[in-house]
Amino acid sequence: MADIRELLRLLKELEQDLAHCTRCGMCQSVCPLYRETGRETDVARGKIVLVENLEKEILDDPAAVKQRLDRCLLCGSCSAACPAGVPIMDIFLKTRVIITGYLGLSYAKKAIFRGLLSNPERFDRLIGWMARLQALFAGKASRNLGTSCAGIIMSPLIGDRHFVPPGKRPWHRDASRSFSEPRASRGTRVIFYPGCLVDKNFPGVGDAAVKVLDFHGADVFVPSAVPCCGIPALAAGDAATFESLVRQNVNIFEPLDYDFIVTPCATCTFTLRKVWPAMSRQLGEDIRQKAISVSEKTLDINEFLADIIGVRPGRGRASKMKTVTWHDPCHLKKSLGIEKQPRTVLAAGENARLVEMRESDSCCGMGGSFNLEHYEVSKNIGQRKLDSIIETGAEVVATGCPACMLQIADLVSRSGHSINVKHSIQIYAEALHGIDTVPAKN
Repeated sequence: MADIRELLRLLKELEQDLAHCTRCGMCQSVCPLYRETGRETDVARGKIVLVENLEKEILDDPAAVKQRLDRCLLCGSCSAACPAGVPIMDIFLKTRVIITGYLGLSYAKKAIFRGLLSNPERFDRLIGWMARLQALFAGKASRNLGTSCAGIIMSPLIGDRHFVPPGKRPWHRDASRSFSEPRASRGTRVIFYPGCLVDKNFPGVGDAAVKVLDFHGADVFVPSAVPCCGIPALAAGDAATFESLVRQNVNIFEPLDYDFIVTPCATCTFTLRKVWPAMSRQLGEDIRQKAISVSEKTLDINEFLADIIGVRPGRGRASKMKTVTWHDPCHLKKSLGIEKQPRTVLAAGENARLVEMRESDSCCGMGGSFNLEHYEVSKNIGQRKLDSIIETGAEVVATGCPACMLQIADLVSRSGHSINVKHSIQIYAEALHGIDTVPAKN
């Protein structure tokens, strides 16, 4: 365990940001966790008070403060609503790192983050084995959604969750491709960064995205290795794994001559664009500048299509019109301000009639590891989202975040409804004649 004086010194560096909080209560009014629990320590201002009291030595229990900080969806609702502009997400992530550095990382998290997540090849192999084993121990929950449920052996581990199982091979193994040469032979050069969940659980999203990018004349590069963006490790306070993953990704991107990095994952987009520059101070100036360069070129796929390359219906027969409702991922709308672009993409395909749901930007309750550690609360928050979806009568609920897709698929599957869960890029791809049947280029 580190010296308590070093902990206090590092917390002191956050003092100016902490002081900006006026305790106005706007965070309380928008916090999905507080809405469920009614606890002040679940609200941003309550957590900020705990951090301040720890820094001023009014509290002397870092572990207890960390426990309260970890009980957070990191959805960014508080940051988006804060009239004083307090960088709440930065404060929480930095404080988690500082306190974890003092207390140390648990053996289990060291094994997960440093043994697996920081080693993409090893992580891929583990996911492949998990996919094979779940076929033995999990049952089919919904054929329509492709979800599975826990069998007798898995039930103690995952409870009553319905989950979208990983594939036996990561998507990038079959989809990796290089830029065409020479550069002038194709259009805008795009590195397609799928993110972990598309790569492991939602290969159809990756296929649809690459096909759409091809259709619009982009020159697409798909990496032969897909390191995690690092946000799961950082959220757990593991700065070392986060820094390792930033370096791995930067080393893939930096040698390439590209215009944009495009991702279908709201959280990956947020991490590369906002978190990397904010949290890369200790990486060394060389890597830091490269991380900033990456952040400046990173776009969500809806944003890229609507604002950069343009959207248009296919030249052939559009697929059957379906009623679609849209869930705004927290990291897309609240953290990045991307709200109109996904709706533009859905409308452009001419195969989706959009019906807006009540509170389309309310958190679905996923929150990454929050769902694993606080499933009952996560599920209760998600129930409000499910009710809003069902009220619309839509056949499909679309979103732009694979983590939200996991959560909503669980909610819908357990409810017994037959609503499809799709990414907006899948719906757009289906509208382009024949595009849903063309295999991804290798």
